[in-house]
Amino acid sequence: MLCSRRLTFALAALWPWVAFEITAARAAQDSAASFVDNVAKELAAVIDSNDPPEVKHQRFLAIIENSVDVDGIARFCLGRFWRQASPQQQREYLALFRQLLLNAIIGRLQEYKGVKHTIGRTIHQTDNTLVQTVIVRPGQEPAHVDWVVADVDGKPKIEDLLVEGTSLRITQRSDYSSFLLHNNSNVQALIDKLRQMLANQQQQQAQKSG
Repeated sequence: MLCSRRLTFALAALWPWVAFEITAARAAQDSAASFVDNVAKELAAVIDSNDPPEVKHQRFLAIIENSVDVDGIARFCLGRFWRQASPQQQREYLALFRQLLLNAIIGRLQEYKGVKHTIGRTIHQTDNTLVQTVIVRPGQEPAHVDWVVADVDGKPKIEDLLVEGTSLRITQRSDYSSFLLHNNSNVQALIDKLRQMLANQQQQQAQKSG
């Protein structure tokens, strides 16, 4: 009887904390879902606008800079090699990764003209929240895209996208690891490769503009 009373007392004392944790998790889920919904709407508004390309570029850039944890993704993609890089190499790598990622995102967004999205389940995880969406493009099959949202310096940021279950940052990390393992774990070799990729990217954009 005494044991039962102690258990009841312990549960009663624990319940407010449990209730707070549940409420906080639900609040985080609602916040993440609202954040993803707003980002998707902002991107769609720019894509469907009649703004000149240079204006769209700047608007895209502002949205991405404000909503994507670019530096965090870059460090994740480099994995254990980040600690092997010198401070100068880290700065070079971050700058190149940022420009390549931004160019790649902006370069593909026009393919999503007329896109629609719906918000599905939101799942609170240990360090982030996963927001499930369905993306529908005209003439295309619906795509299931999960947005991984984390708190970065007090602000929600996208740290990964899972397209049909495939993590984009894990795929990129695997590509980088494979390259480095075939190049004697030489971070500078990867930096040089990224610099070459950026030059090719810029050349292709210049040809399209011309």
